[in-house]
Amino acid sequence: MNEKPHVLLVDGMALLFRSFFATSAVGQYFRTSEGLATNAVQGFARHVLAAKEMMKPTHMAVCWDMGAHTFRTDLFEGYKSNRPAPPDDMLHQFDLAKKVSEELGWMNYGEKGIEADDFIGSFTKQWKDKAEFTIITGDKDMLQLLNPSVRIAFMKKGFHVYDVYTEERFKEEYGIEPAQFADVKAFMGDASDGYPGVKGIGPKTALQLIQTHGSVDGVLGAIDELKPAQKKKIEEHKEMLLLSKELAVIKCDIPLEVSLDEITVPNYTNDMVQNFDGQELKLLARQLEKNVAPINPFE
Repeated sequence: MNEKPHVLLVDGMALLFRSFFATSAVGQYFRTSEGLATNAVQGFARHVLAAKEMMKPTHMAVCWDMGAHTFRTDLFEGYKSNRPAPPDDMLHQFDLAKKVSEELGWMNYGEKGIEADDFIGSFTKQWKDKAEFTIITGDKDMLQLLNPSVRIAFMKKGFHVYDVYTEERFKEEYGIEPAQFADVKAFMGDASDGYPGVKGIGPKTALQLIQTHGSVDGVLGAIDELKPAQKKKIEEHKEMLLLSKELAVIKCDIPLEVSLDEITVPNYTNDMVQNFDGQELKLLARQLEKNVAPINPFE
């Protein structure tokens, strides 16, 4: 029996921002002769190339957030509203990153109103029995997507260090099923996404409540069994609790008109190297050179 395809799903924006801040912190913007910063784009592309070498996927897709307005901001105006505007040197790199990704033969997925998480979730759900998945991200929300065929590689330092979670590791550490992680988030909220959950309930208590009662509904059904202080907090913030749960759940039902063949890992060519040299993306060009298969004169 053939091994299942291994699909690498990349959270494009997470890599782009991480690459920008890692280099801008030390004043490295890798500007073109016109003065345009390319640090985020080159870091993103080099990171994915290194991950591809290391993880050996057979297929890959890059998923993108497309603007700040999503169905979650329609649900809750404060969703992600606390995030600072991207630095000026970052703005032109959003489109450039997608262009470079395309020129490398990587397929980009993103749609206005939907987040990258939702595309990633939909890929894992739609091909659940057909493939194994590795997700590269920095976003803990993705833990809810773990199952026997999905593992998540959280970015650590540099291009080669990841904190890898499997379903088994998650269950061992959290004592719940991955899908229940959204219920934990509903209680504790998410400061980076700007929704509060239940004020006064932190990560530890949130996890204990779900370990004991299984879900937000389970906790609400057993509200009279809780400590009076907890009961009071939850009753006071019940509406926000239910809304936070809705915000925390990754949508896995986006119709993807994509066949596995379309996202096969591409071969890299000398033409690509020259193209990036021409765009003054020298660091990327040099790393790509190492990935170009040598030409066999006997073929």
